[in-house]
Amino acid sequence: MTTTEKRTYDPVDISTQAFWARPPDVREESFALLRRERPLSWHPPAETELLPDPDAPGFWALVTHADITAVSRDAATFASGQQYGGVMLEDAPEDVLESAHSILAMDAPRHNRLRKVISSVFTPRRVQRIEGQIADQARRIVDDLLALPGEADFVSAVSARLPMWTVSEMLGIPEGKRQEVADAANALVGWNDPDHIGDADPMAVLLNSLMTLHTTCFELSAARRAEPADDLLTALVGAEVDGDALTDEEIAAFFVLLCVAGNDTTRQTTSHAILALDRNPAQRRVLAAEFDERIEPAVEEFIRWASPVLTFRRTATRDTEIRGQRIAEGERVVMFYHSGNRDESVFADPHVFDITRSPNPHVGFGGGGPHFCLGSHLARTQLRSLFGELLARVPNLSVGEPEWLAGNFINGIKRLPVTFG
Repeated sequence: MTTTEKRTYDPVDISTQAFWARPPDVREESFALLRRERPLSWHPPAETELLPDPDAPGFWALVTHADITAVSRDAATFASGQQYGGVMLEDAPEDVLESAHSILAMDAPRHNRLRKVISSVFTPRRVQRIEGQIADQARRIVDDLLALPGEADFVSAVSARLPMWTVSEMLGIPEGKRQEVADAANALVGWNDPDHIGDADPMAVLLNSLMTLHTTCFELSAARRAEPADDLLTALVGAEVDGDALTDEEIAAFFVLLCVAGNDTTRQTTSHAILALDRNPAQRRVLAAEFDERIEPAVEEFIRWASPVLTFRRTATRDTEIRGQRIAEGERVVMFYHSGNRDESVFADPHVFDITRSPNPHVGFGGGGPHFCLGSHLARTQLRSLFGELLARVPNLSVGEPEWLAGNFINGIKRLPVTFG
């Protein structure tokens, strides 16, 4: 049940769409104040056009590294399941959560069963083959960049290409379908951004995007049953652990998750990282000169700096406490990962981009626990391959001013002009 206790909302705004339309460094000023003065604070429900509810409860903001990791690892007390409203800061219909979020919006035991089945298809042989594909894709993307007349939008020419190409190859999405799938995936995380919505209703855009992705997956799944191929979708269709197989609906939901999460983590980290390297030329020179020795810690700093996923929500399954404050059963807590990755108590000079940072216990893939990112290894592989090509072959790349994506879920850069000669 949800508490009826009346609480006073914190004066710092982290709930409105106007706040989430600001650049990340401007938003960080608010989170720095909260970390310093009120590391646990109560806020109004997120402003939304999806399911506006004047009686919606507020939420507790978790802005420190310690609180994010503690809640992430206590899935028994802090739930993600559809019956609790899932993981988005805003409310969404339960059928949307089922169709779009897959294992993100599940709790044990169902979460454990599905994750086990899905994990079973990521065999060492399959991962090794994917790594070879990624290296080849990164090389060809930089080939295409260098074929352009000295200027480009880095997002469309580079950042957006590699993750969607990798996902498409993994799943066996035919080339003629890839742009349609990419557009639908982008709309799912940009439902409140004018570029994706235009004059349309946000809920209609969300549902139409889900229908596009599910229809594509159903068609591909049927084709794989009739004629198996050497791809991840064929493996998912035939996967079984302890007698459990995935239903068509479960496969489609994971298809959506992979198209969105498998796309945006690397896409946004790539854009943020190239921007940070441009603004920190000494760091770029060190990485380029000593790439093999520096790239592993550099990738971790790319992810910390970008914090591509901004928020996930949990709901208390029972009365508990955080920092001595009573959290009632049914109350929402929201983890702000970008803030956790700027926590001064964990990271020395957290607002400095430092590719040599060690240790680097960032929460860019989550704070641990059962929902830790299943694709973290692939994202790291993509970043290593792509920046190896970029730094070696486009040494004079110059980066302009970013255009930011509005939203509280993905820390997105929509466009990023670059020049090179």
